Amino acid sequence: MGTGLVSVSSQDDVQQLANFSDLSEAARVYLNYSEAANTTKAHQSDWRDFETWCESRYLASLRAAPETVCLYLTDRASSCKHSTLARRLASISRAHQATGHESPTRSALVRKLSEGIRNKKGAAPTKKAAATIEMLRRMIEQSRCSMGQAGKRNRALLLIGFAGAFRRSELVALDVADLEFTTEGVKITIRKSKTDQAGKGEQVGIKYGHGNTCPVKALRAWLDAGGITLGPVFRSVNRHDQVGSGRLTDQSLALIVKAAAEAAGFDPSHFSGHSLRSGFCTTCGAEEVPERIGMKQTRHRSLPQFRKYIQDGSLFKQNASSMVGL
Repeated sequence: MGTGLVSVSSQDDVQQLANFSDLSEAARVYLNYSEAANTTKAHQSDWRDFETWCESRYLASLRAAPETVCLYLTDRASSCKHSTLARRLASISRAHQATGHESPTRSALVRKLSEGIRNKKGAAPTKKAAATIEMLRRMIEQSRCSMGQAGKRNRALLLIGFAGAFRRSELVALDVADLEFTTEGVKITIRKSKTDQAGKGEQVGIKYGHGNTCPVKALRAWLDAGGITLGPVFRSVNRHDQVGSGRLTDQSLALIVKAAAEAAGFDPSHFSGHSLRSGFCTTCGAEEVPERIGMKQTRHRSLPQFRKYIQDGSLFKQNASSMVGL
């Protein structure tokens, strides 16, 4: 019996190979945990797209020829942003390297074509709107966030998401056990995040605020109203206004943000679940919050990455166009 990897000549060898297969599967699982879940999903989706495209044209997807990749990029260039194409190239390369094959994306032909597409289409990403503090206040006031169980949940979700500068996955993953209410506010433990795949844990402090935009009071009101003492913090609410046991998803969070933005008079297509985090960063820039303090809350590891957000907020602070006598 031949496998292409191991020569099997006895029943013992068959059992040993089975053991190796179990270990290989376990290794694959561990490798998936080496990066954020959303990143893994994106790579898998990208690879399926390339694989399906190749199959429909009777071309090899694994050990793909550079010419195949070039044709794929050319076909997808009409419907995909350059950033999406760049990510798909990375996924194709990742799949080849994982199976011990030379990546066709290293070819000079593929690189030249990718550069040409970037120059023609432009490489600037289309960013979703940042929900700044002024926008957030309008979203809270206009979206009926005080009505019913869903309203209480949405108010807490928006305010905590903003004040803690949470990533979408971090926010929906919160459990009651991760919360510690104190006289100053609430300490929130993030068990695992994009920048903490080892699960060492990070803490975020959110202080009491003012009036109807206090995130701590909003969170406490939601937990008390829903009778939530264990398990997920942010849960589903059915059409009868009954609180369920199921955890909200990333997609649910995005829909809640979009609905609140629309109620406040903004174009919902410009907003996403990430708008709360980016809105906090942008507001830090507008309010001239010291970078080290802002980064402590957002948990950015890179100052340039943090500055990508705060630049939007500080664009009109000490602006040279107002200093030249116009």
